[in-house]
Amino acid sequence: MFGHLAHLKKYFVRYKKKLSLGVLFILLSNLCTVYIPLLIKDSINSLTSNFSFPLLVNHALLIVGTTLVAGVFSFLIRQTIIVVSREIEFDLRKDFWEHIQKLPLRFFQNNSTGNIMSHATNDINSVRSFVGPAVMYSIDNGVLFFMIIPIMISLSPLLTLYALLPLPFLSILIYLVMKKVHVRYTRIQEKFSDLTTSAQENFSGIRVIKSYVREEYEIDQFTKESDEYLKRKMHLVKLQAMFQPIFFMLAGLSSIIVILFGGNMVMDGKLSVGTIFAFVFYLSLLIWPMISFGFVANIIQQADASMKRLLKIFNEPYEVSDNGETDSAVQSLEGTIEFKNVTFRYSENFPVVLDNISFKIEKGKTVAFIGYTGVGKTSLIDLIPRLYDVTSGEVLIDGINVKNIPLDVLRTNVGLVPQETFLFSDTLTNNILYGTENGLQETVEKVSDIAQLSKDVKDFPNGYETILGERGITLSGGQKQRSTLARALAIDPKILILDDSFSAVDTHTEEEILKRLKEFMAKRTSIIISHRISTVKDSDKIFVLDKGKIAELGTHEELVALGGIYADLHYRQLLEEELSEMS
Repeated sequence: MFGHLAHLKKYFVRYKKKLSLGVLFILLSNLCTVYIPLLIKDSINSLTSNFSFPLLVNHALLIVGTTLVAGVFSFLIRQTIIVVSREIEFDLRKDFWEHIQKLPLRFFQNNSTGNIMSHATNDINSVRSFVGPAVMYSIDNGVLFFMIIPIMISLSPLLTLYALLPLPFLSILIYLVMKKVHVRYTRIQEKFSDLTTSAQENFSGIRVIKSYVREEYEIDQFTKESDEYLKRKMHLVKLQAMFQPIFFMLAGLSSIIVILFGGNMVMDGKLSVGTIFAFVFYLSLLIWPMISFGFVANIIQQADASMKRLLKIFNEPYEVSDNGETDSAVQSLEGTIEFKNVTFRYSENFPVVLDNISFKIEKGKTVAFIGYTGVGKTSLIDLIPRLYDVTSGEVLIDGINVKNIPLDVLRTNVGLVPQETFLFSDTLTNNILYGTENGLQETVEKVSDIAQLSKDVKDFPNGYETILGERGITLSGGQKQRSTLARALAIDPKILILDDSFSAVDTHTEEEILKRLKEFMAKRTSIIISHRISTVKDSDKIFVLDKGKIAELGTHEELVALGGIYADLHYRQLLEEELSEMS
């Protein structure tokens, strides 16, 4: 039952002192609680034989005092065990977040955002319920049970035997029902992930939904998902609805047995009135532990199902990370890049994207990669900052294998402007300075000028302090690209990679940006990927990729004269420009 939850052991060890205090408070609270029926027994027996008002007051004060002390310890139980559950929840969520941050891009390509969010919220909350209420009730009720049973036996072994007759049936019921709870709760969590994914995609793609007038369709789809979630939830609720009354019935059956047989024993003079009162009181104290077995078992099964899902994430390998071969002495890079017989595919079952590629880029040079769509240009530059690792071969920077360079050193020296722009819902300043620790406003203005963004900022309501919408929705496509370019320049990288970063920028603005970039890139290694010949024609070298290989290599003039793929792309773009001018 606790298979997957055993992973929590390290968290329990971390808070063992506070948990030990909680267990101590449980013992003290239960000692007071089980003492109260004995006080009631003595009070009734004393008063029935020799009634005295002062004696009544003394017994009453003693009972009330003991109850208050039990209440104080009960409060302290929650201040220890329940507080620890919240602290473990915090630690678990923090560890989950740290693990997620270190996972490779491949993981995020294979798992939806909604599914990951479901793990981070719903599943962790379920596990917290085990750490808090389930653990507390298990220890509390277990201790109470094992304290009460010996006292009941001392009062009447025969009546105790009768009272405990329903317990074996409770154990069998728990075993049968909890197996079904585990299966049903797992299916509920899976469907909840689908719901979260659907909601996240709708919110992110709301512009597309509205543009294509698909609101009703999305409402219908979400309703279907919700209906299925409701059905799965109701399957569990129906099981629980049947489960709880049976527990109460079996617990109530114990009370009936005690009253029936205990009453006869009182009438036969075998038990005193005070004793039967104490016995009934103890039995009432046992009813909740008996019922809570089902409650706790339910929580455990749900938590176990959630922990199983979380462990699936925790067991995901980092793939790209520092290891024993990492050379911590490397703290800076110059920028010479070399690919040696590099082959790359996204997974074993996927086709080869790059096939035995070799080349060298000297530091301070500007090179470009060009080719038809889908030939592996983006995949190639993703290998430099180790967003992916090569399948075979080596990627070297300054003669050092990138796998041996500390990741933080490698990536802080590589400024990557990806095809897909992403901006945070924050100020423009914070977006530009995102990759820096202590960025200055003058840096923001400098890189914004290079990226030709500063002229647009003048029209923003709060200038650089303007809050951008989610994913930068308040900016145009060109403004987003220029903002991400400014962000890459702000970290002052030794290697600058522009992956089709001007596709949403008009040719005039592109020319102005490239003019300003020349000075910035003078002492840096720069890699430009583009479909536009105008963007790459001034590069020191131009690599033409085709079918995962380097098909052509040379300057703009050399490649045009060659009459190959590059010349074909150049001719087509010239034709497009002429047609555009004619129209």
